[in-house]
Amino acid sequence: MHERAEAMLPAVAETLGSRERLSVLHAAAPDMTVADSDFEPLARLAASLFDAPIALVTLVDHEWEWFKAAVGTTETRTRTEESFCAHAIGDRGPFLVLDASAHPVLRHNRKVAQAPFLRFYAGAPIVLGGQAVGTVCVLDGTPRAEIAAKQLDALQEIADAAASLLKLKDEARRRALKEAALSREEQRLGMALDAANVGSWLWDIRSGTVAGNGAMMRMFGLPPERTLSAKAVFGAIHPDDRGATFAKLRQAMAANEEYDGMFRIRANGRWLLGRGRVHDRDSRGLALTFLGMTIDVSEQQASVQRTRLLLKELNHRVKNTLAMLQSLARQTLRQTSDPAEFMTAFAGRLQAISEAHGLLSDYEWGTIRLAELISKQLKPYVSDYAEQVEIHKDEVLLGPDQAVGLGLVLHELATNAVKYGSLSVPKGKIVLTARSVVEEGSAVLHLTWTEVGGPPVREPRRRGFGSLLIERSLDKIIGSSVKVEYLPAGVTALIRLPL
Repeated sequence: MHERAEAMLPAVAETLGSRERLSVLHAAAPDMTVADSDFEPLARLAASLFDAPIALVTLVDHEWEWFKAAVGTTETRTRTEESFCAHAIGDRGPFLVLDASAHPVLRHNRKVAQAPFLRFYAGAPIVLGGQAVGTVCVLDGTPRAEIAAKQLDALQEIADAAASLLKLKDEARRRALKEAALSREEQRLGMALDAANVGSWLWDIRSGTVAGNGAMMRMFGLPPERTLSAKAVFGAIHPDDRGATFAKLRQAMAANEEYDGMFRIRANGRWLLGRGRVHDRDSRGLALTFLGMTIDVSEQQASVQRTRLLLKELNHRVKNTLAMLQSLARQTLRQTSDPAEFMTAFAGRLQAISEAHGLLSDYEWGTIRLAELISKQLKPYVSDYAEQVEIHKDEVLLGPDQAVGLGLVLHELATNAVKYGSLSVPKGKIVLTARSVVEEGSAVLHLTWTEVGGPPVREPRRRGFGSLLIERSLDKIIGSSVKVEYLPAGVTALIRLPL
């Protein structure tokens, strides 16, 4: 039946190497090479049952037999071709050898022919998923005359217990892996929520506590503890918003709907958006826990408020502009009888107002720089702005009324300069000097317009609408004034404008 002492029966070798058995073995015991003290009581029980000096709990693959627990030997493994247990796995039932020296196959085994001169063996297979993956066995150097059938039955029960223990350990390992994966996922989620500045919280209604992440505690202006009393958390809400927030929470709990509300935090004034719903209820339907999240929407709220203010400002500006346009139209019409001349003059003044409004709109009707206003109003009237406009100025910011009024003044001065002054000749230029000074504790702009290089100037015999517009464009700014001097060398305008 064999040619070498190490040879196994072909059927046994085929069983040990089957893909199905190895798959079950590696899935149930990925750490089969490591001894496990939990199996030692089973090995001791088997040794006691047979009064045997050696007892093993083993797992067998196609190459090695690994000892998960061993009594009476310090070895941790043996090669499969030298294993008695391989035959127990092949037989799929208790395998008994009373005297191995007389066994037709095992008498050639090295451990029978040489030390430790094994003679007696009894082994029962450990079966998992319909596959024998190992054994519980006993060995002795002394042969036995006979073994009672109930001893073999008891040995199989021990092997079945080992199978149950392996199954329990596998389930525990899988559960631990799943819990570890869940814990890692929770950690990743927690880190993602913190990174995104999203607060998450769980309100335990029975214990009166709220557990929240770091982002939630920061938003509420609370200490970094993960669990606080519900009183401390809800007390952080602004008193003006607290009643409405509680009412929405109670309504959501009663109707089993999602809570959705905005509120402010008392300590820092931040606006938070809260959302959540009941997580679980007791047998009577009463809410036990409430799960939710919060997002800081302070910037969005500030944007909404800013938009409202801008709309109010725009409404105010539209009314003022319409009144100004009516006045401009009437006054321009009075000064001109030619429709074409009226359209030219009126369109220019509309453009001046439009340029100022465009700048203010770009800056959300806040403040604009004087240099930008000057550039917008004068560039249409010069061919080379850098050569024909010389500016000496402080950095000055203008409000809406100041910008619109000063824009009209600059437009009228530029229009006159093109018609009669320095901008009517190629070499003429405008020199602007702007200085911000403090008068009686308040900032005042002193702006000087000087025309240079133009034709000789004579004071006009009558004052036209342009002159009146220059003087009255800043009437809305209390304390402002415009004085125009027609000096022979060029027109000079002295503008005083409180900032």
